[in-house]
Amino acid sequence: MIITTTPTIEGHTIKEYKGLVSGEVIFGMNVLKDFGASLRDFFGGRTNSYEQAMLEGRETAQKEMLQRAQQMGANAIVGVSFGYETMGQANGMIMVAISGTAVVID
Repeated sequence: MIITTTPTIEGHTIKEYKGLVSGEVIFGMNVLKDFGASLRDFFGGRTNSYEQAMLEGRETAQKEMLQRAQQMGANAIVGVSFGYETMGQANGMIMVAISGTAVVID
């Protein structure tokens, strides 16, 4: 399945629009990751534990969206966008959301 942020797919014609599809993941950050991140904030550098969590969240949300598109009979998703939001007490959780338009292409 082709997944793209563009509204069209070069070399393909959109034959049918199936509708909006999305995937959402909410995950909590634990105390050890927060502690490590606070040290990185103080001393500088990248926070690998947060980056890995964001990557896993994005991949899981994308898989969820893909499954929903397949259930609708789509073979591509166009106009895809990601969003991130902190949630919960003291912003201890992160939501990753992805959405796009499920389509049938030739």
